[in-house]
Amino acid sequence: MDTIVNENTRPEEPGLCLEPSNGFVVTPCIEEVVESALAYLKAGYPVHLSGPAGTGKTTLAFHVAAKLGRNVTLIHGDDEFGTSDLIGKDSGYSKKKLYDNFIHSVVRSEEVMQTIWKDNPLTNACKIGNVLIYDEFNRTKPEANNVLLSVLQEGILGIPKRGGQRSGYIEVHPEFRAIFTSNPEEYAGTHKTQDALMDRLVTIQIHHFDCETEIKILIARSGISREDAETIVNIIRKLRSMGVNNHRPSIRTGIMIARILAHRGGHAAWEDPIFRRICQDVLNANTIKVTRDGKLIMQEKIAEIVQKVCNMKNLQKEESLFSSMAYCGLTAKK
Repeated sequence: MDTIVNENTRPEEPGLCLEPSNGFVVTPCIEEVVESALAYLKAGYPVHLSGPAGTGKTTLAFHVAAKLGRNVTLIHGDDEFGTSDLIGKDSGYSKKKLYDNFIHSVVRSEEVMQTIWKDNPLTNACKIGNVLIYDEFNRTKPEANNVLLSVLQEGILGIPKRGGQRSGYIEVHPEFRAIFTSNPEEYAGTHKTQDALMDRLVTIQIHHFDCETEIKILIARSGISREDAETIVNIIRKLRSMGVNNHRPSIRTGIMIARILAHRGGHAAWEDPIFRRICQDVLNANTIKVTRDGKLIMQEKIAEIVQKVCNMKNLQKEESLFSSMAYCGLTAKK
């Protein structure tokens, strides 16, 4: 689910110029989200993709932005952000001296000093009509995001006193669009978003994808076989169904296992020590906080689930083989 960044296209407009990637996995599940987001954006409304970590919200945001055909301004939410980090601030001074010696016996000098204003990402996007992707915006304090209220509703951006000039505002470019992503509020490092901002957004809930979509994503992102991808997806979905750690492991974890497995030339089978070791190391990171009496209780459970899924896969293969043999036998008798 990659998006190609082409820095040579439309260089006159700052920001990333995106093109839809041929490697982006499109299934009915994903296509429904993309089409809905595009419809809301084209109607002039900002879109908010909300859901657990690792569900592909940022990738979807980039893909949707690429479909719009506009340059992208990317902002990552940060607890240290203030309003000035979004709109801009005075970043230095310029000094100018003028010497007038037109009359030989008279020397006149004039010195002027003024502050230099530097526009930050939100102001740039509003001026030139970029697509703003505000990734994990609820990691920024709500008071810093208040500047977005007039941008999204009235189409104006308030600018404080800058460069010696009076404070004022700029009109937002008619092609400006905004896509927000966020994790649930219970996640560490996130803030509760003000109702006034949420009221201006069209929120699309992003959940874990269906099994078939996750299998296709693993194949596209790692190049492993479908059989191996099915095994990995079944393992992460089994662990996820236990509900012990905020919807984890996510599809991101599955991609990690698949890529490492492909790099090491292993196969998703219990008999393969490479696969067992990869699962142990990668999946432990998702369950390391699950303890009882100070001891990790999920390590044995992970091994049990990996073995169970692999054995189930082998059993299905054997049953399929026996069915084929029986069918061939019946056919031969005829």
